[in-house]
Amino acid sequence: MNKQVRQIVELTASLQSAFINLTRISIMIVMVWIGGLKAFQYEADGIVPFVINSPFMKFFYHNTGKTAVNDKGKIVAEYTLYKNPEGKTVQKNIDWHKENGTYIFSYGLGTVIVIIGLLVFLGIWFPTIGFIGGLLTFGMSIITLTFLITTPEVYVPDLGGDFPTPVHGFPYLSGAGRLVIKDVIMLGAGLIVASDSARRLVANYR
Repeated sequence: MNKQVRQIVELTASLQSAFINLTRISIMIVMVWIGGLKAFQYEADGIVPFVINSPFMKFFYHNTGKTAVNDKGKIVAEYTLYKNPEGKTVQKNIDWHKENGTYIFSYGLGTVIVIIGLLVFLGIWFPTIGFIGGLLTFGMSIITLTFLITTPEVYVPDLGGDFPTPVHGFPYLSGAGRLVIKDVIMLGAGLIVASDSARRLVANYR
């Protein structure tokens, strides 16, 4: 190893604590931003497929398990008939979501996510709070990753067209699926900041 490379390696090693704090800040930015967006209609509508298909969360909604007939005469999950594309609002869809409890739940979920992000951030100065925040980040990521099992929308559907859809279903992630899989990073980051907070707590015990 030449001198310049060694200096870079040693500098990087010496900045480990700073990088862990950068991870805390990164988690906080994602949590506060995404959690804050839960207060808006389009984001609240967008999480419905995840929540309504989750065995851990669907009880927060009122219309779980209901089916309906679409315009092609096919029996489908009722919620699929009331999706608002991002950037578009349809009053009948909004009315359905109000009755479903979509918005009330989204406000609560957003608040929880923002709080977790702030707990992680405060871990820069308060290791006990940071330890809790890191573990909550890990736990939230585990729940989010279960959507890869429970939510049909996370995989490319077979919608047909001029010829059969060449790739669909597992493992071909849709836009929603690609969003969810990124929580693998949050899972690891949560454990990193939690373990760093735990190390500082242990040092304080001595």
